[in-house]
Amino acid sequence: MSIEIGIKGSSSALVEKEDTAQIVGSGDLLVYATPCMVALMEGAACESIAPFLAEGESSVGTMMNVVHTSATPVGMEVRAESLVTAVDGRKVCFEIVAYDEVGEIGRATHERFIIKADRFLEKTYDKL
Repeated sequence: MSIEIGIKGSSSALVEKEDTAQIVGSGDLLVYATPCMVALMEGAACESIAPFLAEGESSVGTMMNVVHTSATPVGMEVRAESLVTAVDGRKVCFEIVAYDEVGEIGRATHERFIIKADRFLEKTYDKL
């Protein structure tokens, strides 16, 4: 694994009605939902390290400490920018900032663990 501090990633999306708090059930307003912002942030982090994973490896999010500081209306573009801040064995830590077309809308610290996908899924489905 060659994941290093300083690796950056980004993801972006257009806010649709399906991405609002009212529709996803996290509130009653037609504004960009916090769970959707978290997914965008996690996506930026995940994609940033994907090229550095060995065959059969993946990463899973295990912690997200997030603040959502500004509302975004339907129709506006949003993006998340991630930065690897620490690597400790299989644990990778990130700082992530989310923006809309006007400015910052949230920030987070995030941890992901590198896993063997088949072993992880086997263990997960053993719960059944």
